[in-house]
Amino acid sequence: MTCACYQEKSDGLVLDVRVQPRASANRVEGVVDGRLKLRLTAPPVENAANGAVVELIASWLGVPRSRVKLVGGEKSREKRVHVAGDGKALRALVDERLAGA
Repeated sequence: MTCACYQEKSDGLVLDVRVQPRASANRVEGVVDGRLKLRLTAPPVENAANGAVVELIASWLGVPRSRVKLVGGEKSREKRVHVAGDGKALRALVDERLAGA
């Protein structure tokens, strides 16, 4: 399965995400409109939601937080997140996680 929610790069994977802040729990909901939908308990103030995005993606993929970086959409619900590493392996991991979501 290939998802439109990511782009494989030479240095990793870029995920397109849509964030719903102030949710009841932190979780990945799956793909909606070509974006990975994230529900976060954090409010969208003082970068709390941005930090929660990085934390949730790192936890969901089982990678160190230091390999996950917000690269776009700092003040928007639609964000771009870069995960450093082997792009092909990360793509396979995302597909695997989404199949189980």
